[in-house]
Amino acid sequence: MSKPIVAIVGRPNVGKSTLFNALAGENISIVKDTPGVTRDRIYADVEWLSHKFTLIDTGGIEPDTKDIILSQMREQAQIAIDTADVILFLTDVKQGLVDSDAKVADMLRRSRKPVVLAVNKVDSFKKYMADVYEFYNLGIGDPQPISASSRLGIGDMLDAVVAHFDKEHLEEEEDDRPRVAIVGKPNVGKSSIINKLTGENRVIVSDIAGTTRDAIDTEIVWNGRPYVFIDTAGLRRKNKIKEELERYSIIRTVTAVERADVVVVVIDAKEGVTEQDAKIAGIAHERGKGVIIAVNKWDAIEKNDKTIYKYTNDIRNTLSFMPYAELMFISAVSGQRLPKLFEKIDMVLENQTLRVQTGVLNEIISEAVALQQPPSDKGKRLKIYYTTQVAVKPPTFVVFVNDKELMHFSYTRYLENKIRDTFGFQGTSLKFIIRERKDKEN
Repeated sequence: MSKPIVAIVGRPNVGKSTLFNALAGENISIVKDTPGVTRDRIYADVEWLSHKFTLIDTGGIEPDTKDIILSQMREQAQIAIDTADVILFLTDVKQGLVDSDAKVADMLRRSRKPVVLAVNKVDSFKKYMADVYEFYNLGIGDPQPISASSRLGIGDMLDAVVAHFDKEHLEEEEDDRPRVAIVGKPNVGKSSIINKLTGENRVIVSDIAGTTRDAIDTEIVWNGRPYVFIDTAGLRRKNKIKEELERYSIIRTVTAVERADVVVVVIDAKEGVTEQDAKIAGIAHERGKGVIIAVNKWDAIEKNDKTIYKYTNDIRNTLSFMPYAELMFISAVSGQRLPKLFEKIDMVLENQTLRVQTGVLNEIISEAVALQQPPSDKGKRLKIYYTTQVAVKPPTFVVFVNDKELMHFSYTRYLENKIRDTFGFQGTSLKFIIRERKDKEN
């Protein structure tokens, strides 16, 4: 189920990263007292009163800047605004209401998205409340006084945010068409794949990296079944700073992956698998989506009898954290193996929703334990009492044990492999939750 997306936007140096870290519960963003220091947009999963959402931290918006880095941040913030369900607009009570705030407010008004206005650095409500009222002049709703560093007023602000998670979002959930996100670095052929599948140029395709401005949903019917394809190309290239361009694609990827059931990670056969491919694939892995790795432009590679094995090994090594991912070699230009993509999607969807009976599951686990003894520490050995599957998308298992500390990652991986040997689960990650249950004998 996709989570709503909340983007924190505002001028540089109003405390966006401090607020992001307060909500995310860990120091993810770099916080420095220099405008424009949050170069990377960073995302985190947040939960408030049983509402789960994805929070995005953006670079500061300087509406009229000529500075390249700041203007790129404005572009990044614009992407966040375009893709967010709710926008958290942060201002600074100590700097007061400035002209740039009004310009950002205009930008947000045009987006027609729900906006929650937060006034930061209100360390004392008594001292600063009169200054907070000034922000009513933005005409963008009631200002919420907060202090990100002191964690003041954050609960009321979050109440205002989750109040906007409305019926529209729930209605989208009822759409039972499989959603497939096509993700990857700029210029690997994501749009070309969708164009070939639809048989028409629905998405602008060009040789300039990142020519598709917006993520576009395309319905494709295959063998009578409708699928929704989400294209996630990056931005038009503004300059030659490659790293900045790569950062643009991360926000697209996060928001598309959030909405998808199955993620197709497209890799350029001519370039081979890269660290950036691993980052993009990692987003799908973290969110427990079904994953297919599609190596595009396969027709442009000179091959011998060892080529496919070399490519497969390289990809499996670089993406070693997701050995379950399905792998296929395609060409968007010639259409080579593209029809097989739907077979893979259907198979991955089936595995994402596969349920294993508790009795059978515990037989497999008992057999695995008999074959390889669980780890022990200081004379105490791990005991596995009971395992049950509690969810799908991704398949999630709760394992009851005598001591969580003894359940090493490697033993969890061993049990996962035994479950996969029996039931397959190709193309989907498996999630394990370890719970402690005290043994009366201990």
